[in-house]
Amino acid sequence: MKLDAVAVTSKDLKKSAEFYSLLGFTFPDFDAEEKHLEPITETGSVRLMIDDHELIKSITGKDPLPANHSSFALKCDSPSEVDAVTKKIAEKGFTIIKEPWDAFWGQRYAIIADPDGYMVDIFAAL
Repeated sequence: MKLDAVAVTSKDLKKSAEFYSLLGFTFPDFDAEEKHLEPITETGSVRLMIDDHELIKSITGKDPLPANHSSFALKCDSPSEVDAVTKKIAEKGFTIIKEPWDAFWGQRYAIIADPDGYMVDIFAAL
């Protein structure tokens, strides 16, 4: 068994697509009416699935868990990339939870939030 995908829900798929595009994900066939998005990543090892909040509710019969129950991390090539990505996210008006810092575990680290509140860690080795 291997990890294949990470799924998040979104109340505004267009806004989520904009956010994740800033992190290097591409949406080749983006359609604002779609209820499920699978952006393309450079590595292709684990898929990111973004599902409409109401779609998941209709399948499970329950509201999805609040976004603050999960997070995931994206590895950058350099500490300066962590800073640049965080700056780009802030300039577009998205939430920065913690500005970049040199963490005691040897990484340049920042924590941002997607439009639905999912925490996304951005890091690189120092």
